[in-house]
Amino acid sequence: MKKDITPTAAVASGVDEAWRDVGASFERFCLTAGIATLADMMERDAAELCGPRYGREDGRRGHRWGQAAGKLGFHGGKMPIERPRVRARNGRELALLSWEAAQAEGWLGRWAMDLMLINVSTRRFGRAVRLPEGDIPAPPGAGISKSAASRRFVALSAERMREWMAADLSKLDLLVIQIDSVYIADDVMLLAAIGIDGGGVKHPLGLIEGATENAAVVQALLDNLIERGLDPTICRLFIIDGSKALAKAIRKTFGRHTPIQRCQIHKARNILERLPKHLHAPVRTALRQAWEMNDAEKVERLIRNLARRLEQAAPGVSASILEGLAEMLTVIRLGLPQSLRRSLACTNIIENMMGTIRRVCRNVKRWRNASMALRWTAAAMQEAAKGFRRLKAHKQLPVLRAALATHHAKHSQPALEPTAVAA
Repeated sequence: MKKDITPTAAVASGVDEAWRDVGASFERFCLTAGIATLADMMERDAAELCGPRYGREDGRRGHRWGQAAGKLGFHGGKMPIERPRVRARNGRELALLSWEAAQAEGWLGRWAMDLMLINVSTRRFGRAVRLPEGDIPAPPGAGISKSAASRRFVALSAERMREWMAADLSKLDLLVIQIDSVYIADDVMLLAAIGIDGGGVKHPLGLIEGATENAAVVQALLDNLIERGLDPTICRLFIIDGSKALAKAIRKTFGRHTPIQRCQIHKARNILERLPKHLHAPVRTALRQAWEMNDAEKVERLIRNLARRLEQAAPGVSASILEGLAEMLTVIRLGLPQSLRRSLACTNIIENMMGTIRRVCRNVKRWRNASMALRWTAAAMQEAAKGFRRLKAHKQLPVLRAALATHHAKHSQPALEPTAVAA
């Protein structure tokens, strides 16, 4: 009697074998049953191309060409699996759709990247994907070594960074853009941008490398955003940490009347660090009172009075308080509600993302080049985006939209001719 070698019998035999082992290991049961099911799918694909085994029907696209040993990655490493080979009548290899789909999943690469983004080192990758007391062995070439995990992370992070850096920005209704830098190494600085749309949703926009936070690097980042669809004619609010290079490049690109808000928290911190301790409390109280006021003129008078009182005790700090005063009051001059001002008067949103970047990259002990820094930082920014929440005062963003429209209309009107003014 001939042995039954049909696909249905083969998969049934594989599932039965897996079911006998389920008492010992549920993981082994799932793996064995999955491999048996994939083998059945590949056999069906081969039958569609060649017809039934030992058949002689006409219209076949190819013929069987034995078996080939392959490896399929899953979360615990690569597992060996036999697949049927099919050749066309001209000798070319015909692909099996089920095998290509299984290979395209890239489970092991995605698993490696996910673990590295949560600070699992490459040396512990093998332990992270397999239970120490598990009964599924890891043969040589299973793809769970530290070098294999590193290669997969490099390839996948580079691919995702290219897709992200080429994404179209024209469909985003951005009202606010924050720009800040993070120093990865002594001579590697990365400049990042994050946007907030009309619904309060936050979007990582772009990233560029440079040696320092100078105007040329900022201009390169802004040019990249414009090339990807950011309309420079639309009035938006820019929030920065006080860098003159940032303000210069923004006004050069988007117009000299572009509203720029300087981070009030950075400003207050810089002032307090230069004052003696006994002056910290009164100066901090005065600044908080100023930021909570709704009249920009009164705020400016209060801060100028504060600077005047500090002229004797700390003349250098007195001059620093007045530096960039107009940019510190932008959100107040726009007439925004207090709850919205609290979110937009500082760079806390992008600083939070920078914290995620530092956490993700803390296991890197040696930065080989700027390309490596870009890949890691881009992956960390996309990881941070998974935890983004809507802006707290997102319901008040229509007020910001109206204020920006009014500001743009006010500064885009052509100057009147002298004769018209006289008339």
